[in-house]
Amino acid sequence: MNHSAIAPELAQAKADGLHNIGEAAQLSGVSAKMIRHYEGIGLIPAAHRSVAGYRLYSDSDLHRLRFVKRSRSLGFSIKQIETLLGLWDNRSRESAEVKRMALDHAAELAAKIREMQTMQRTLEELARRCHGDDRPECPILEDLAQKHRG
Repeated sequence: MNHSAIAPELAQAKADGLHNIGEAAQLSGVSAKMIRHYEGIGLIPAAHRSVAGYRLYSDSDLHRLRFVKRSRSLGFSIKQIETLLGLWDNRSRESAEVKRMALDHAAELAAKIREMQTMQRTLEELARRCHGDDRPECPILEDLAQKHRG
C-alpha cells in the first residue's frame, strides 16, 4: 500500500475534524472492536470512509459512542439503548418516557441484586457446612448434585 497517497487524505480528514477508529476508540473510551460491532448492528451510523477505505468518525459520532458507553455502564441492554438514542435524537420527546425507562431498569437491577444476594447467602451457608479438609464429603458438591426446583 502506498502510504504517501493516504497521508494527504488523512491530513485532510483531520483538518475536517474527523478521527480514525483508533482515535475514536481512545477519545470515546469504546474499543475499536466494539465500535465496529455497534456500527454493524446499527447502534451508531455507518462511518464515513476515506478513499483508502478507513473508517472516519466525527465529533458527533464520538458523542454518540460516549452515550452508548455510559448507557452500557448503567446496565442498559442494546435494545434499551436503541430506544434511549431515539429519545435523545427526538428533541420533542417527553422526559416522562425517559424517566419511566430509568425507573423500570432500576427495578430490574434491584430484583437481580436480590437474586444475587440469595445466591451469595446459599453459597456462604454451603461453604460453612463444608469441612474444607482432606475428607471426600462435601456438602457443596452434594447440594449441586441434588435436583432443585429452578
